[in-house]
Amino acid sequence: MAEVSKPVVVMKRYELKYILSPEQTEFFKERIKGHMEIDKFGLTSIASLYYDTPNYRLIRTSIEKPPFKEKIRLRSYGLATDSSPVFLELKRKAYGIVYKRRVQSTIPLVKKFFDGEGDICAGGQINREITTFRDYYECLVPACLIIYDRIAYFQPNGDLRLTIDHNPRYRYDHLDLKYSMDGISLLPEGYTILEVKVQQAIPLWLTDILSEGKIYKNSFSKYGAAYKQQLQKVNRKEF
Repeated sequence: MAEVSKPVVVMKRYELKYILSPEQTEFFKERIKGHMEIDKFGLTSIASLYYDTPNYRLIRTSIEKPPFKEKIRLRSYGLATDSSPVFLELKRKAYGIVYKRRVQSTIPLVKKFFDGEGDICAGGQINREITTFRDYYECLVPACLIIYDRIAYFQPNGDLRLTIDHNPRYRYDHLDLKYSMDGISLLPEGYTILEVKVQQAIPLWLTDILSEGKIYKNSFSKYGAAYKQQLQKVNRKEF
């Protein structure tokens, strides 16, 4: 495998999600000024290709809200090519804490990996975890594509991170990060998904803003919502 810069990332944190109306989105963006700064990438279109078993075992388990759940996805920033960097992420959640293993690669190398041809990175604990995950579920295939337009914020000299995802959408056809950034909307027009990512407690100033804006925690899962929406279409024979 070709060498990459900073190929492996390990994350452990709490992730809290909120669904915001258009009015709440504007309120929140205005109120966090002075506390948070937009990261250098600004508004970024992100596509995440979720892998699952042919009978959707991973997402069916996830939406039952067990104390432990796990997913694996391939992420690109913007439309991908065979040579552009993509990121294979193994995401686990146990008792409210999110653990993420992330490896940089390319689409052809990831395809070989899921075909059972070798490792995803050059050895080490992360490689073993991701390979063990693949082998345990035996047959993981592209299952759903989730796309959204994200603005990320960071707290100077702190560990707090916020993201606001605009126009979350999904596809169950053309499951290819190189095809397009189009999809079916997951939320009403103008609604967004706020994610608060923190290693410790949420700061008081942020708690006050959420309370003032009547912004309440929601266990929304993009892949879970897409699966449920698609299942309803199948049951109504809208395919």
